[in-house]
Amino acid sequence: MTTTGQCQARAAEYSASRVLTARQAWCFALLLAAIVIAAVIDWRMTTTVLIGLSAMYFVLSTTDRVVLMLRGLDGRALLRVSDEEALAITEDELPPYTVLLPVYDEPDIVETLVKGIGQINYPRDKLEVLLVMEADDEATIKAFDAAKFDWITPVLVPPSEPRTKPKACNYALSLHVRDSEFTTIYDAEDIPDPLQLRRVVAAFAKHGPDVAAIQCRLGFFNVRHNTLTKWFSLEYDQWFAYVLPSLAASGCVVLLGGTSNHVRTSVLREVGGWDSFNVTEDADLGVLLARSGYRTLLLDSVTLEEANADVVNWIRQRSRWYKGYLQTFLVHFRHPLVTLRQLGFKPTLRLLNVTAGMPFACMLNLAFWALMAVWYFGKSHVLDDIYIGPVYYLCLLLFTVGNLVTILAGLVSTRAMGRPYLSTAALLVPGYWVLQALAAVKAAVQLVYKSSYWEKTVHGLSGSGKM
Repeated sequence: MTTTGQCQARAAEYSASRVLTARQAWCFALLLAAIVIAAVIDWRMTTTVLIGLSAMYFVLSTTDRVVLMLRGLDGRALLRVSDEEALAITEDELPPYTVLLPVYDEPDIVETLVKGIGQINYPRDKLEVLLVMEADDEATIKAFDAAKFDWITPVLVPPSEPRTKPKACNYALSLHVRDSEFTTIYDAEDIPDPLQLRRVVAAFAKHGPDVAAIQCRLGFFNVRHNTLTKWFSLEYDQWFAYVLPSLAASGCVVLLGGTSNHVRTSVLREVGGWDSFNVTEDADLGVLLARSGYRTLLLDSVTLEEANADVVNWIRQRSRWYKGYLQTFLVHFRHPLVTLRQLGFKPTLRLLNVTAGMPFACMLNLAFWALMAVWYFGKSHVLDDIYIGPVYYLCLLLFTVGNLVTILAGLVSTRAMGRPYLSTAALLVPGYWVLQALAAVKAAVQLVYKSSYWEKTVHGLSGSGKM
């Protein structure tokens, strides 16, 4: 490969190799010191102010999320390419395409993975499929060799730190990818829409070079397995079908999903590929593309995955996502004014709300629930001094109307998606908030001492399942 085909090195300024810069550390230290000093002077008023600010954030964040979801219900923000339009593209018109399949310690799922990819309707001579494996992952390598898929190229990544998916994908992109026009990633358990690559090509052709990425919808093939998979599916339906398309339509940052995101290869190399140290490299890439002046759109082409059916495994996966969101926030807000100038005011606020706000809000939920329990069971008079006037009524509004609106939004989405069997899960969704809170706490702790540790998700726990 020529030098022009190489991926530029990701600048340290845009890498999570450092958790905090010196400036950020000082800012957080000063903020903490100010809170401590205020608490020493008047801990009741300090607590009241903090609770009031937190409740105000919850109200604004919940309102914005519901507004985005409702705007997305009409479906206009979601790109659509019909089967006829996708199949009308001749083989000569289809560009070279690279598909990365990063796997680690998953020998049992290799054959399923490549069979799913093998159903993709795209000429083999224009399709480069790279199975990216760690060089010391002997079990997976043996499973691939035994499967004898001669149309897939194995890429063995030399052992080195960090042991992450983005590091492995960067290795493949820099050393093994030919000059393809588009690059995408599928995960180990993925079953993509067979026409997805053709649909993406057609969608890119309708837009200018400022559209650098197209994210396809993600869904689950084991939705009905248990309550957890139903909660997970309900969340994905809202996120990929309504919220992300609304963000794209409003010119805001689209955080890419970990799979089925299709990127112009030249742009991917231009921005330095993925951040090897960020454990949600997809979200980070979405932000970097936006900061570089590119747009991301959503396409109505579904890739089916396996929803986590095990609580412990789900918390492992979700804590990694939240940790990655926090990493993304810290990286892209090292110079907040620069980010604000590049993205604009509204996109910056919404980016803050998703990256830092989402895990932070989940952790705050634990504090609010604890205070409510103390008030209900202990009837503490101290809380009467804390929940004064406006703060009390704001929190009451949040607890009643805010929670009710969130649950109703879930019910609306089940009807819009034609999935009435998710209605019970939508009503029980506060249980899902508890799991999210636990995952957020774990993410915050790991961010301190294991920032780039990749918490592996175990696949194949619920069989094939059905939609």
